[in-house]
Amino acid sequence: MTESKLLEAAVAGDDRAYAELVEPQRGALHAHCYRMLGSVHDAEDAVQETLLRAWRSLSSFQSRSSLRSWLYTIATNVCLRAIERRPGRVLPIDYGPPADPHRPLGEPLVESTWIEPYPDERLDLDDGLAGPEARYEQRESVELAFIAALQHLPARQRAVLILRDVLGFSGAEVAAALQTTPASVYSALQRAHETVDHHLPELSQQATLNSLGNARLREIVDRYVQAWERHDVGAIVAMLTESVTIAMPPTATWYRGRETVAAFLGARPLDGSLRWRLTPTRASCQLAARADLWDPATGSFRPHHIAVLTLRGGLIDEINTFHEPWALTSHAPEGDGCRRGRS
Repeated sequence: MTESKLLEAAVAGDDRAYAELVEPQRGALHAHCYRMLGSVHDAEDAVQETLLRAWRSLSSFQSRSSLRSWLYTIATNVCLRAIERRPGRVLPIDYGPPADPHRPLGEPLVESTWIEPYPDERLDLDDGLAGPEARYEQRESVELAFIAALQHLPARQRAVLILRDVLGFSGAEVAAALQTTPASVYSALQRAHETVDHHLPELSQQATLNSLGNARLREIVDRYVQAWERHDVGAIVAMLTESVTIAMPPTATWYRGRETVAAFLGARPLDGSLRWRLTPTRASCQLAARADLWDPATGSFRPHHIAVLTLRGGLIDEINTFHEPWALTSHAPEGDGCRRGRS
């Protein structure tokens, strides 16, 4: 059935026609809500609410805009309401100062504080920009640095930047979605650019990954995996920039500098007392490795963390190790999801 026929049937109350109508939009809507909220789970809740609201108000959709635009309008406003009810999300580096590696790790924070990595297998993004109005590439827009930069924006500025610069909506479409004027949209967009540009690195991860090529990337992640499994701190340190950081959500503890990170690794996870098994993967369209830890009590490996690697040149500049159970169960082995179209 064509979209118009599906829409006609859905308006008449056919829930299966409605499901077929909106299903092609679900993945992109989820990525949109993730950009707004910084949380995979909050994004899932927002998508469910969006599709429920759209179903209940489908009779009011008069095709004055595209179905895509209408759904994004609903999703954006659902996210804006969610942001009002929840604290902002950050990475540990934006939460507090770096720690001393010789002091105990901080306790995990109970509240939902941390940005979550996006599972690549949920993504099926095209190369390049979403449209001629967009400024940021699709894969670039789920990188950890980009999501962290977005969280520094007031909610409506965040919505304007995502709708305009990531999704490629026109100023008039963004104004209609937010019930404001195009002049207000462009004013908010200018302020958003100033904030985001201040927090983003000079090169996106996509630019770095593309410059290195697939063979070099495979070498980097394989070296990291093998060094971690061997407890070879020296080999890992040789892969790091001088200003490298390592963070461990849900604790607020993080460390900066090659020597400090080496001291932490040698004193804690890689002191030789633990048995690790690592698997290359992808998360947030970045290199990553899933780490499983041997449990003598059960005689098997159990999930421990997923390490998302941020590269600068051919070296690792950030290691964000996410320890929450959802992060370990929602990331498939490398090869799915965020496909890179050029090398």
